[in-house]
Amino acid sequence: MTMERPIPKAPGFLPSALRVFDLSLGEMLWSRRTIFMGLVVGAPVLISLLLRTLDALGVPVFQVNGTMMAGPAIFGLMIWVFFLRFTVPVLGVFYGTSLIADEVEDKTITYLFTRPIPKGAVLVGKYLAYLACTFFVVLPSVVIVYLCIVPLHGSLGGSFIDLLKDLALLAVGLAVYGAVFAFIGARFKRPLLVGLIFIFGWEQAALAFPGYLKKFTVAYYLQSMVPHAMPNDSVVSLIQGIFRETPSLGESVVWLAVILGLFLWAAAVSVERKEYVLEQ
Repeated sequence: MTMERPIPKAPGFLPSALRVFDLSLGEMLWSRRTIFMGLVVGAPVLISLLLRTLDALGVPVFQVNGTMMAGPAIFGLMIWVFFLRFTVPVLGVFYGTSLIADEVEDKTITYLFTRPIPKGAVLVGKYLAYLACTFFVVLPSVVIVYLCIVPLHGSLGGSFIDLLKDLALLAVGLAVYGAVFAFIGARFKRPLLVGLIFIFGWEQAALAFPGYLKKFTVAYYLQSMVPHAMPNDSVVSLIQGIFRETPSLGESVVWLAVILGLFLWAAAVSVERKEYVLEQ
């Protein structure tokens, strides 16, 4: 009499996502997109090193209208211009839209979907790898910029809390933009184009006009955290004045959490339900 071998139980959603995360992290770190990410985050690092060198040579690079700007004010300005308004959304769109699209383009998605794991776990695992990869590259570059810029005409001790707030702000931005573009990547045929239109078209236009449209952008809620991270300086305040209408910090945190959870869930559901046709 032969005994039937029990069928192994398929792993749950979270263990499956962690397996995909472990598989995808190495591939993502050594991909061509990481080189692009290094170039994007390397620009503010090079600029900060250049400013530090010019200041050491006596060049008045920190004077604006005859007034010497403090290092923390320059650092806050770089966080706003280079990281929050450009680096975070650009990396979100280039990585987030590629989580599933690259697998479809390389015709490797069938190998992932034939495994006994939920399809949605594939996307969530790759999303977690995206977070680890971008955090590993972006956040250390912010610390380097901080160490180069803040000691100039300022002090490290008084602005360390600001640095922690900036790091948290950028981490939240990467997470939320990544979730939004993960959904776009799972849902649309040309996700990169749709994502670029969203960050350089829709968000810029919605923020520029008065009214309620700005509430349908990620940047509207992220910018409310900036005054807590950026020093109170006249030049910085002038830039912030352009975006004067901002929600409260608590409201922004709640809505950013809702956006992240909703779009990541929608992305996972889209992957579960969509039939991906590989082009010959």
